Amino acid sequence: MTTLNDFSIQSLQNDGDVIADLDGKVVLAVNVASKCGLTPHYAGLQELYAELGDQGFTVVGFPCNQFGAQEPGTPDEIAEFCSTTYAVSFPLTEKIEVNGDNKHPIYAWLQDAFPGDIEWNFEKFLIDRNGKVIRRYPPQTAPDDAGLLQDISDAL
Repeated sequence: MTTLNDFSIQSLQNDGDVIADLDGKVVLAVNVASKCGLTPHYAGLQELYAELGDQGFTVVGFPCNQFGAQEPGTPDEIAEFCSTTYAVSFPLTEKIEVNGDNKHPIYAWLQDAFPGDIEWNFEKFLIDRNGKVIRRYPPQTAPDDAGLLQDISDAL
């Protein structure tokens, strides 16, 4: 069986494989964008990361420009926006595609577990400590959604 740990993806700043640091952690994988109506989700995602990180939880943001060209920035621009606007300190990956022929293998795997194209920015997948996808959430699911929080708590 394939798990998250079977993949690799460079960090936004191209300074290493993001997946290598996730072994044994509960992961919330989110395709992100800087110019979306849902971009304020960054604040809640950062809050989750800060509050639960010491329990073995992390958020990983996957910048994607496939929805309304809402992530047009360079890696430096994305990093600057995320750090100055939302104080994001959780890992961000290189910019990828999440749908179509060029979708990143991680997103092919996520969609194998929970079929269907990614609807929009900020769609979320919860991955357990063993690297198995356990839940998918639509883009509008806020980081403080009671069901999402309960699922994270159960996975921890």
